Amino acid sequence: MSLAVIIMAAGKGTRMKSDLPKVLHQACGKPLVDYVIETSLMLDPQNIVLIVGHESGKVQQATSRFPVTCALQEPQLGTGHAVMQAEQALEDFEGDILILSGDAPLITHRTLEKLIDVHRHDKAHATVLTAELQDPTGYGRVIRGGNNGEVEKIVEQKDATDAEKLVREINSGVYVFDAGTLFTALEKIDNNNAQQEYYLTDVFGICFSENMKVRAYTAPDADEIRGINTPEQLQEAESVLGRRQREKLRRED
Repeated sequence: MSLAVIIMAAGKGTRMKSDLPKVLHQACGKPLVDYVIETSLMLDPQNIVLIVGHESGKVQQATSRFPVTCALQEPQLGTGHAVMQAEQALEDFEGDILILSGDAPLITHRTLEKLIDVHRHDKAHATVLTAELQDPTGYGRVIRGGNNGEVEKIVEQKDATDAEKLVREINSGVYVFDAGTLFTALEKIDNNNAQQEYYLTDVFGICFSENMKVRAYTAPDADEIRGINTPEQLQEAESVLGRRQREKLRRED
């Protein structure tokens, strides 16, 4: 089956305390978004759509050597709105769409391959990459049920019951959708919320309400789902990337 990739790269990154677009901050001498694009290319996708917004010209110039299509999100009205901007570039695409964050450089192609395998093997409409955290505070929780551990609900921290807050399996923000399911559901979501934004996670609510098959795959290493929002988190990511590079060199020796 065909694969397309959408990479979210429109954010300003206010907490990075810099005017530089967040995805262009460097880790181990390379922009964050480069890691995500290079990992995506290892999956041999038919198309990669990069959602740009803040300082879009700088992001487009920095990524111009890659075979990506840029789609402008202006204004920026949430994650669901960001993905809507890719629809024109993918209007003739039939297959699966992988959604990644341009500020999460630690994801590996092996984990993404497994995520896609689970999605296709189970003939799912939507599949979410999850992770088990010792302290899941602040993350959306993935609630499973039934004998085969089907996903029943994805609930944000602020909306979770006391029992749901005890769940340590969290939503990473990495997803695979059937293309038709994704864009049809995006037409049904609204921005009737405090932020007046269109949330991509609302697509799952539509999938659940229409009894579509939603699956999950848990990343073997929770480090993989780390996003970069602060200079401190950037340092932590550099530490992980440095360790991986040293391990790779040892294996090659």
